[in-house]
Amino acid sequence: MVHAAALHAPHVGQVDDREFHAVNVGATEALLEEAERVGVRRIVYISSTSVYGHALIPTDQAVWVDEGLEPRPRDIYDETKLAAERLIASAAATSAVLRIARCFPEPPPVLATHLLHRAVGLTDVAAAITRLAERDTTTGTFNIAGPYPFTRADCPALHHDAASVIAERLPDVAAAFHARHWPLPQSLDRVYDSSAAATAFGYRPLYGIHQMLRTRGNGPESAQLV
Repeated sequence: MVHAAALHAPHVGQVDDREFHAVNVGATEALLEEAERVGVRRIVYISSTSVYGHALIPTDQAVWVDEGLEPRPRDIYDETKLAAERLIASAAATSAVLRIARCFPEPPPVLATHLLHRAVGLTDVAAAITRLAERDTTTGTFNIAGPYPFTRADCPALHHDAASVIAERLPDVAAAFHARHWPLPQSLDRVYDSSAAATAFGYRPLYGIHQMLRTRGNGPESAQLV
C-alpha cells in the first residue's frame, strides 16, 4: 500500500488546523486500521522534507540534510506529516517513509536553482516508490532528492559564496545560467542528502540540473551541456 493523500503546505492558513489533523493524522490512523484488518503486508508513506522545519535554517553554513537531522516542525503541515510518519512506523505491517524533496512546477530559473540542492524530478520519486514498495525487508525513513554536485564539506562555502562553488564545480551550468540571463544563487541554505536511500534500496536519481537545462533549454547553448 502506498499512502500519499494529504493536505499540503499551500493549504496552511487556508484550511483550519483541525482539518489538517483530521486529514493528515486521523485519516492515516483509520487507513492503517483498515490495512491491518484486510491483511496489508507492506506500507510506503509519502512524507516531505518539509518536516525538518526550523532545522533547515542555516547559521554560518548551509544545512546538510540527512535523516540524522532532528525535525523541528514550523507549521501545522510539518506537525501533521511528522505525526503521520510516527503512526506509519508503529503499524503492524512492514513500512517505510519517504521524505520527498521539492517536486512541483516552478518557473525555469527557480527550478534550475532548486535542482542544484533541494528539488527532485517526479520520475525519480516514482522510481523510488516503486523500488521500495517491492522490498518488504527495507524499513525506515529516507530522504528522496535529486542528484547534486556538492558534499558536506562544501556547506560553509555554499552559504557564503555559492556562485563561486557552482562556477568551479559546474562551469557548464554556470555558463548556461549566464546565457539565459539567470542569476547564479549567491547563497544556498541547504543540501538534501539521499545517500541512505541509495544504500538501503539502490535509489539513483537521474533527473538533475543538466537534464533540466537540456530538456527545457531555450537556446543553442543547451546543446553544450553534458
